[in-house]
Amino acid sequence: MNTPSRMPVVFVGHGSPMNALGGPNAQVWRELAAGLPRPKAILAISAHWCLNETAVTAMAAPKTIHDFGGFPQPLFDMQYPAPGDAHLAARAAALLAPMSVRADQDWGLDHGTWSVLTHMYPHADVPVVQLAMDLSQPMPAHYDIGKRLAPLRDEGVLILGSGDVVHNLRAAVRSENAPPLPWAQHFHDAVRGRLSAGDHAALIDPGGLGPEAGMAVDEHYLPLLYVLGASEPGEPVALFNDHIELGSISMLGARIG
Repeated sequence: MNTPSRMPVVFVGHGSPMNALGGPNAQVWRELAAGLPRPKAILAISAHWCLNETAVTAMAAPKTIHDFGGFPQPLFDMQYPAPGDAHLAARAAALLAPMSVRADQDWGLDHGTWSVLTHMYPHADVPVVQLAMDLSQPMPAHYDIGKRLAPLRDEGVLILGSGDVVHNLRAAVRSENAPPLPWAQHFHDAVRGRLSAGDHAALIDPGGLGPEAGMAVDEHYLPLLYVLGASEPGEPVALFNDHIELGSISMLGARIG
């Protein structure tokens, strides 16, 4: 398949690591990938790689990181041996110059990335580079980084953010059939509405979406800002996995473009 002139950008609510083993969310991710142009490479921004600096994975063969505990052994047995892409790592760093971007040789692919990609691209045959989020930076800075990375879309790169727009494990209800907590549903709905409207300004300042932001927002929200920054005003928005699990974990995802 020929790569079109511009790739879409995608935000995925990755939820529990158990999604790596399959289920309805994973099926939607498979269908999502089937409807995307095949990327030359993927730049992934996962909520599970947070530093006080900006970095990109630059190794040839990133390891599969099992950054969780208390789950069934089959999850720990899973591997996602996608190759890295030194050219993409260097290109991302060049687009962000003069910002300092460290070429990392130690991290790899954490479950925010591989638990989703194992369904989107199960053969692990698309090169993947992860970009670390600098938690010392304010929210507009994350959006600006996404904007500066947008030229990658014209080079066949899929920019993929992976997090959860509502993420509160302390409030989570350990039941598959748990209904959404009212505050979580309200914030989820507010984000969904602003996404559909293309209202980036409101999403960059989630505190303005309602008092529930204090309960809903942590680092899992930030990958959305990179995806929004890399998108253009007026591009079509398609939402998927529009629901909440465990009472307080939003699975909401969006394809833009």
